[in-house]
Amino acid sequence: MREQLTKKDVEKIEKEIEHRKLVVRKEALEAVKEARAHGDLSENFEYHAAKKDKNQNESRIRYLEKMLRTAKIISEESGEDEVGLNNTVELYFEDEDETEVYRLVTSIRGNSLKNMISIESPIGKAIRGKKVGDRVQVQVGGQDGYYVVIKKIENTGDDGSDQIRSY
Repeated sequence: MREQLTKKDVEKIEKEIEHRKLVVRKEALEAVKEARAHGDLSENFEYHAAKKDKNQNESRIRYLEKMLRTAKIISEESGEDEVGLNNTVELYFEDEDETEVYRLVTSIRGNSLKNMISIESPIGKAIRGKKVGDRVQVQVGGQDGYYVVIKKIENTGDDGSDQIRSY
C-alpha cells in the first residue's frame, strides 16, 4: 500500500476514522438491532442491509487505519518555479496539439474527472519537479509514451475541500 500522504491528508483521514467510530458505527449498530427485532432473520431484508452497512463501515475504518500505519508523510513544499504538490499546471500535449489544466495531488485525492492527477500517476511522476518551458516525456507502459510541455504553473495550495477517495 505505502501511500504518500501530506499532514493535511493524515488529518482528514483521522477525522473520517473518528466520525465513523463515534457516529456511523453507533447508527449502524442501532439499525442492526432494530432490524433484528422485526423477526425471522432469514427473510429479513432490513437486517441483511443493516449488517452490510455495518460491515462496510468497519471495513473502511480498517482500510484507513492501515493506510495511516503504512503511509509515507511527504511535504507539500516545492520550489516557486517548479511543479509540486497542489500546483495547478497547464500542459501542452504535442501529439494532440491541445492544452489541458491539471492539479497535482496525492493519490488518495486524485480524481481525473475533476482534472486532479496523482503524483503517482505516469503524468504526475513525469512533471513533478519540472519547470515552465520543460518538455517532458510521459512513460506509459513499457516503451510507449508521449511528450508534454509545461506552459504555466500556479501554486493553488490545499484549501481542504478535496475529498478522500473511497475504495
